[in-house]
Amino acid sequence: MASLSFEGETHGEIVQKVRRWLASQDGGEDAAPDIHETLNRSAEVTKDALRIIASAAPEPVAQSELVKGLTGMGYKATDATRDAVSAGLDSIEEATGGGVVRQVSSAGRKAVYEMNSQIAKQLLKNLMG
Repeated sequence: MASLSFEGETHGEIVQKVRRWLASQDGGEDAAPDIHETLNRSAEVTKDALRIIASAAPEPVAQSELVKGLTGMGYKATDATRDAVSAGLDSIEEATGGGVVRQVSSAGRKAVYEMNSQIAKQLLKNLMG
């Protein structure tokens, strides 16, 4: 009996591998996550980092209006950047029929993954001492 298995550290990695395998069976292109999904995930990682950094401060500092305001501004800037990049990519995709976005998407996914893993490792290192 034939079997198929996928390994990954997270659910998202496994889903991505399954999508790629399914696309290869259909003769399609690499079925990586949608660029907008990648942007949303990156924005959420950034917001999580802001939250962790703010909560790591001593309580009087973490509860100050200054830290709350800066964290809120970071959230807004992250959302605005995500929305602007998404809109820009939509415009490029519309103008080029998607060719440019597909070419950049592969390199972008790798860079975002590497950046996110490096940020996560650095945060863990800082939190653990």
